[in-house]
Amino acid sequence: MDQVKRTTPSDHSYPSTRRRRMTAVIFRGATLLALALVVAPALWLVIGVVARAVPHWQWNVVTTLSQGTSGGLENAIVGTLVLMAGVAVIAGSIGVLTGVRLAELSRLRSGAWARGAIDILAGFPSIVLGYVGYVALCVGLHWGFSLLAALLILSLMVVPYIAKSTESALRQVPTSYREGAEALGMPEGYALRRVVIRSALPGIVTGLLIALSVAGGETAPLLYTAGATNNLPTFSLLHQPVAYLTYYVWTDYNQPSDVAHYVSNDAALILVVLVLTMLVVARVIVARTQRHAEGTR
Repeated sequence: MDQVKRTTPSDHSYPSTRRRRMTAVIFRGATLLALALVVAPALWLVIGVVARAVPHWQWNVVTTLSQGTSGGLENAIVGTLVLMAGVAVIAGSIGVLTGVRLAELSRLRSGAWARGAIDILAGFPSIVLGYVGYVALCVGLHWGFSLLAALLILSLMVVPYIAKSTESALRQVPTSYREGAEALGMPEGYALRRVVIRSALPGIVTGLLIALSVAGGETAPLLYTAGATNNLPTFSLLHQPVAYLTYYVWTDYNQPSDVAHYVSNDAALILVVLVLTMLVVARVIVARTQRHAEGTR
């Protein structure tokens, strides 16, 4: 009579407990190392900027106009804020609507070529977009160095980030949300605005935040389209150069005088503060929105 072969804990058909624990430890260590590789450069950059700027910081730098390689940065701060606000309106509207179209209203074939165009646009170097903007807008349309030319090129550069993040955030909304809204008799547009987009708001805000950070930290496309000036921005969209912080970071850092280096370090510190402020404001808005949404369910 054949004996039935019984499996015992000593069989090698499955990895041993020690091997599984070792694999888990190695995996956890790899994830911690990857996290450190992301966090460490960010901390190094922030600490380096703060360490260089704080010892020579003077508050009148935010209330004084620039005088070339000396003076303050009031014109650059206001110009950067104006550029970021314009990008938020132009690129935010186009990018969010594009993401909604691709995620909710587009067919498979029509969405495929649109995603391909977005990927191509995202791959263009910023300096190439700046040069195209200079040739087509500043020279071709005779706009000169201007706020409108800078806004259009910056918006064109960051629209892919917003569109992709919006589409990804909308696709992560559970299908049951849409089915529940349809079962309650909600119109498609109303359900999209009140249920789907609200649930995807954290991802959308994150994408917009990244886009604004990228736009605020660009230099090359602005050199070709915004030019540079020591004056405050005006209400004129054309034939009026605009100041921005990255210009002083890039220009004054290469100057031989210590005063110019102080201005460059101050501009870098203000940029870091702007980005961190946007991050905090975005998180607060998302938290309040989600708490309100949970309370109204």
